[in-house]
Amino acid sequence: MAISANRLELLQIADAVAREKTIDRGIVIAAMEDAIQKAARSRYGTETEVRAEINPKTGEIRLQRLLQVVDNVENISTEIALIDAKQRNPEAMIGDYIAEPLPPLDFGRIAAQSAKQVIVQKVREAERDRQYDEFKDRIGEIVNGVVKRAEYGNVIVDLGRGEGIVRRDELIPRELFRTGDRIRAYVYDVRREQRGPQIFLSRTHPQFMAKLFAQEVPEIYDNVIEIKSVARDPGSRAKIAVISKDSSIDPVGACVGMRGSRVQAVVGELQGEKIDIIPWNPDAATFIVNALQPAEVAKVVLDEDAERIEVVVPDEQLSLAIGRRGQNVRLASQLTGWAIDIMTEQEESERRQKEFVERSTLFMDSLNVDEMVGQLLATEGFSSVEEVAYVDLEEIAAIEGFDDETAEEIQERARDYLAEQEAKLDEERRALGVADELRQIDGLTTAMLVALGKDGIKTIEDLAGCATDDLVGWSERKDGETKRFPGTLSGFELSRTEAETMVMAARVAAGWISEEEFAAATAALAEAEELEADDEEEVEDVAE
Repeated sequence: MAISANRLELLQIADAVAREKTIDRGIVIAAMEDAIQKAARSRYGTETEVRAEINPKTGEIRLQRLLQVVDNVENISTEIALIDAKQRNPEAMIGDYIAEPLPPLDFGRIAAQSAKQVIVQKVREAERDRQYDEFKDRIGEIVNGVVKRAEYGNVIVDLGRGEGIVRRDELIPRELFRTGDRIRAYVYDVRREQRGPQIFLSRTHPQFMAKLFAQEVPEIYDNVIEIKSVARDPGSRAKIAVISKDSSIDPVGACVGMRGSRVQAVVGELQGEKIDIIPWNPDAATFIVNALQPAEVAKVVLDEDAERIEVVVPDEQLSLAIGRRGQNVRLASQLTGWAIDIMTEQEESERRQKEFVERSTLFMDSLNVDEMVGQLLATEGFSSVEEVAYVDLEEIAAIEGFDDETAEEIQERARDYLAEQEAKLDEERRALGVADELRQIDGLTTAMLVALGKDGIKTIEDLAGCATDDLVGWSERKDGETKRFPGTLSGFELSRTEAETMVMAARVAAGWISEEEFAAATAALAEAEELEADDEEEVEDVAE
């Protein structure tokens, strides 16, 4: 191949490669220029700075050698004397570069092969960049492709302008694809790797189902109906929570479609996976009851701090609520983000009876009263000695069989008991070495100080160095389940805002921050709480 090759043919080759690889024509021409430069260096010397230019309109090739202007020439291949440079360009100065035209050259076999490798490499890199740029913006979309091959359980998919992979664990169980089969999948990740962009596809991802519904239900595509959450046991069962922004549109009915046509289209794509469509509700209890369908729920008890809920169902509904191998309750937990404990009415009754006995015994032991008085206090809803000690006297006197004198005696005994316990706790605090200065932090009780001391938090500086999670605990969600990690003060009814205020107060006392910074932080916390409350109200308004 000679440098004097047909110019038109050169441009035609560039156009053909650009079309075939779907890359810019200028990138192909630039690759050709690099190839010609490499071949020219092998002819004129590797130290020579050669520049090749291809006219994109005519195909004309120009070769030039760049020479640096210097005072004393040491290498004639790369340098030119200032006096010689000024003959070519009167404005030339030391350090400038002068372009010197080079004659055309013929490519030898080795040079041509080397040029070909450069072009192939440059075109391959451009093609990989184009694939990455195209598919990185398609993360979260459903793509259609053709199965290219299957290897080790993984399915390689031809996406037209790229190649994706569906790993074995991202395929629906018992799903089998053969070469040439058409496949739909969800793009959940695109990575730039050494061997080229890797496009990872999934058919088990929860959002794959959500996107399928968006394709089948126009109201979801138009954002009239919103999918709040999805939980899947791929190939077996799934739950999807939806809410309508238009009160005149039933979100569940819209997703089901006429005679189930819409949901059946999704079920067919997911190999018969059964789908429960749940109406989302801002009230956690109502939402969880809905999520446990088709089981009927008798009663729920929420623990909002731990995001845990106890659900009471009729005895005959227990197996239905739990589902086969715990599937129903597991999916409901994934859908709602709450840990769900299922119990029957009989179990709940037994637990309540046990709690009643425990409370009655507590009052009998702490107040030194007989069994009947203890049971009366427990029956009236008193759950702690503190409630008995500090409630209005009239509430105790109003209990049947009690009078004012009896109420006063009971309340006095409760306060004496608490004072005795406080003294014992304070003695334990001193034994643990917890500093007296910690008592100045608002909200910290003696029992809390004992708990802090047992965890090694004994000074203002120790408390100032704590994070909120250290005190109240934190939750982590893994594999669709929420796991709760306790903090030092998890046994006390302490909110995150209260814990954070205590830590900030300790930092003020330790001199870490100023009073002004503490006031600003407290105001920010109050504002955040207010915004969160406003958001909840807005969600409730939308739901209504």
